[in-house]
Amino acid sequence: MYQRTDGRKPDELRPIEIIRNFNMYAEGSCLVKFGNTWVVVTATVEEKVPSWLKGAGQGWITAEYSMLPRANMDRNPRESHIGRLSGRTMEIQRLIGRSLRAAFDLQAMGELTIIVDCDVLQADGGTRTASITGGFVAVYDAFSYLVRNGRLSDIPLREFLAAVSVGVIEDTYLLDLTFEEDFDAEVDFNVVMTESGKLVEVQGTAEKQLFTREDLNNIIDLAWRGISRLIKIQKEVLGV
Repeated sequence: MYQRTDGRKPDELRPIEIIRNFNMYAEGSCLVKFGNTWVVVTATVEEKVPSWLKGAGQGWITAEYSMLPRANMDRNPRESHIGRLSGRTMEIQRLIGRSLRAAFDLQAMGELTIIVDCDVLQADGGTRTASITGGFVAVYDAFSYLVRNGRLSDIPLREFLAAVSVGVIEDTYLLDLTFEEDFDAEVDFNVVMTESGKLVEVQGTAEKQLFTREDLNNIIDLAWRGISRLIKIQKEVLGV
């Protein structure tokens, strides 16, 4: 069996911490920590929707993602300096937006937009799953702000939602990969699920070896166990 360098069991999450109201200005915000991966998430409310949604009577949740230059071992130039977003950045922020839209009722929120900004302070694997898990908390708090201020009568929640990574190394299924584990993984997955166990998104790749249908089932089962724990943490943090 593969031995993890941080001493965790294969089905053990890294230490998880979600610090709410990390930003004093945003309607919702948090600092989310998956071990040494730290992401600041802010949720901003705008009293408008994209032009293609005007008059539709529904709202929108969208996301932007970025990594600070020294979030990694080596400095990466800011994408604003380069003048364009990388394909990786665009793919991740679309994933975050899709995931958070699945958790809330866009019809019930009216013609509002919530913009979720995910800024990675420090990266050690799992930045997208941390962004989604923390993003849910920030958006929930933004909706709580709208309820407190009489803009909405209720939080338009469908289901709690979180995300986690799973990998296979030396025939061992591993939950919540660090960067080192992600690099060494023979099979690598990111899984987004709701509280009832419904799948929102599954991203999986045979990095170094093929995987079977049985492997896929085991990976989803392990992800579900991790996501159940993450949702419990979200609820404890939010006090619901």
